[in-house]
Amino acid sequence: MTDDLVFYTSPMSRGRIVRWMLEEVGRPYRTELVGFGPAMKAEAYRAINPMGKVPALTHGATVVTECAAILAYLADACPEAGLAPEPAARGAYYRWLFFCAGPVEAAVTNKVLGVTVPDDPRMRGMVGYGSLEAVLDTLEGAVSDRKFVAGERFSAADLYLASHLGWGMQFGTLPRRPAFEAYADRHAARPAAVRAREIDDGLLAQQAAS
Repeated sequence: MTDDLVFYTSPMSRGRIVRWMLEEVGRPYRTELVGFGPAMKAEAYRAINPMGKVPALTHGATVVTECAAILAYLADACPEAGLAPEPAARGAYYRWLFFCAGPVEAAVTNKVLGVTVPDDPRMRGMVGYGSLEAVLDTLEGAVSDRKFVAGERFSAADLYLASHLGWGMQFGTLPRRPAFEAYADRHAARPAAVRAREIDDGLLAQQAAS
């Protein structure tokens, strides 16, 4: 991977998750800031991400969008960073990476929007996550009494879960359970996570001053 890695983001967005991953990877990359509103919906940016959302990543001719996909791509493209288990041992890695991208995201978003799933087994069966309570309890079980969710070392799955937990507890969309706090705080103290926050917080300060 060379310096043709380009990261499209806004400093107060899910792009903060990808920034952390890029800092963990440790390879050169260029940041392209995309403002919310007209810039993000403009034809030039929608040629990269038709959804008109950040983050997005380009690596040469390859375009990747969606946080979980970007993290998985970078882990595979930069195996020397050790952010994914060996292919034969990726069951838990994929399980929790996409559990967070699917059921956790959906359940939390519905909670914020006030969408309630009827208390009817047939209706719950139509919803991928079942219930918010089931998602939270499953997530708590995944991060309790262990350092990492996929093996014996930190991976992109830990980064994604810790990011969601930290963000959710900060803004009140997830409860502050002790297991959540311990897991998120431990990983947020990693040097790459600290660097990533400093970069994005600096960009936010520049935007506020301009």
